[in-house]
Amino acid sequence: MSRHLVIAAGGTGGHMFPAQALAETMLSRGWRVTLSTDARGARYAKGFPPEVAREVVSSATTARGGAAAKALVPLRVGGGIAGSVLRMAAARPAAVVGFGGYPSIPALAAATALRIPRMIHEQNGVLGRVNRLFAPRVNLVACGTWPAALPKGVQGIHVGNPVRRAVLDKAGASYIAPGDYPMEILVIGGSQGARILSDVVPPAIAALPMELRARLRVSQQARDEDLERVARFYRDEAIEADIRPFFDDVPVRMSLAQLVVARAGASTIADLSVIGRPAILIPYAAATEDHQTANARGLEAVGAAETVPEVRLTPEALSQRILAILTNPGRALAMSRAALAYAKPDAAERLAELVEGLVDGNKGGRK
Repeated sequence: MSRHLVIAAGGTGGHMFPAQALAETMLSRGWRVTLSTDARGARYAKGFPPEVAREVVSSATTARGGAAAKALVPLRVGGGIAGSVLRMAAARPAAVVGFGGYPSIPALAAATALRIPRMIHEQNGVLGRVNRLFAPRVNLVACGTWPAALPKGVQGIHVGNPVRRAVLDKAGASYIAPGDYPMEILVIGGSQGARILSDVVPPAIAALPMELRARLRVSQQARDEDLERVARFYRDEAIEADIRPFFDDVPVRMSLAQLVVARAGASTIADLSVIGRPAILIPYAAATEDHQTANARGLEAVGAAETVPEVRLTPEALSQRILAILTNPGRALAMSRAALAYAKPDAAERLAELVEGLVDGNKGGRK
């Protein structure tokens, strides 16, 4: 019988996308794969291959809800752990890999209790709360961003951030530098959109010279409550735009874009580098320990992206940066090539090798 891997992840696309990439890779290596997540995480699992079994577990976070909901968190998490222990005791998976988020707690806790080989993958330059909790309790810690801030005494292995098959299919897609023809701008703010991008990006594009903005087509992600006002603004300014709360074809849109304006989530950084696109990054100011700024440093250091802190993000400042890139095709092309040079398109394979090495007793894998 083929070996069985449990992948634990949830909460946002930032956790689910690299988990999906590993699932795709392990299936190609002949493994059976089960995704362990909660009901919220399951909404981001539509892209997982149908061969991946789903286990929806009980979990919760103290970061949301009122006092009553927070008081129930220990009971919900405890119930999720108990259920995972029973399932794993019966199924005995060969390994468990956690990608962070509160929905990963039950599976990782069960694997720890049952002494099943286990590891975590941290996408960001700073470990999230759950991964920080389990880092001293797992056999391996794989890092997507390097260097990564790790707990004292914990060593990490840099593998990069795995990207989905849909991204790999567009890896190194030919980049058409800005010029006197229709151009695309992609604006993405994480899997749940970003209010500040809805506030700042439309007026920034509207402030561009008319001869430039007339050639632009914008694809922008916006929260449900912001959709109509953002779409109306672009209509009133006669700017062609496609505004949606979620794009299920981000790799295609990114491959067509001359410029991407985005948050600095780890998965976004990985997609940008593998596909190879110039970017203006706006790190989420409230991110834990400012980890999105840490994520952005690598692309910025190689000249593939510009980083704008939220405190300095104004329509005027953003408009000037967009203008400087879209009116300099040589620079835009150099940014695209720098992104590609920074990429780790084999990150999923590297992570898969660590999983198999862990199960086979070779904890080191390859660097």
